[in-house]
Amino acid sequence: MQPTVAPLEKYQTFCFTCSPEVTCFNACCRNLNQVLTPYDVLCLKQFLKMSSGDFLNRYTEESTGPGTGLPVVSLRFSDADDLACPFVTDAGCRVYAARPASCRTYPLARGVSRNRETGRLTEHWALIREPHCLGFEDGHRQTVDGWVNDQQIAAHNHMNDSMLELISLKNRFRPGPLMPSEKKRIYTALYDLDAFRNDPFYSEGNVSTTADTRPLGRSGTGDLDLLLVAMDWLRKNLLTRSPEKT
Repeated sequence: MQPTVAPLEKYQTFCFTCSPEVTCFNACCRNLNQVLTPYDVLCLKQFLKMSSGDFLNRYTEESTGPGTGLPVVSLRFSDADDLACPFVTDAGCRVYAARPASCRTYPLARGVSRNRETGRLTEHWALIREPHCLGFEDGHRQTVDGWVNDQQIAAHNHMNDSMLELISLKNRFRPGPLMPSEKKRIYTALYDLDAFRNDPFYSEGNVSTTADTRPLGRSGTGDLDLLLVAMDWLRKNLLTRSPEKT
């Protein structure tokens, strides 16, 4: 059976609880196409105390977005029959504090639309009910805002909206496939932050943070600031420029 997806206004309430006491606990952590955002990768690699390169090599696989041409990073699930998430255990998620935005948001789904005149974003929410999920049977009644606060999703949404802006710029100024070298540079800038930090290539072209005008430092820049720098670099130096002649 397919899940049902019903639009949900922010003022409407829904009932849902997930805990080890729910008999389907951990069932949703298997056989998924779990796309990771750049901020997801940042949080996970920090929590696991790994370099971005080691995390990406061990836990993820890369593909190309069919509609954008941009690199897409997905969590690599186990080869076992149950196709389990590499972070799921009998006791629950071992990276729960750093879990991806999609895990935090479930059973809700979030979309955004941008007003072309004002640039303002409008959120759209929906409730996903999967046949196997029993969390709705005796769940606590709550609102969308309550769920966002409880699951600490706001920071993820903010950073992911910035990623959506980059996707929009790519589709507007650079539709179609990217050169392999461009795709590699975008992958490094967004996902492999430690390589981005140490590669002198990215110092070219007046790269600065969105917060001030300091140039990108080779060391001492925190991961979050560095991700903002990376997005700013892509916005100024690649996604809105003509294709490379290589």
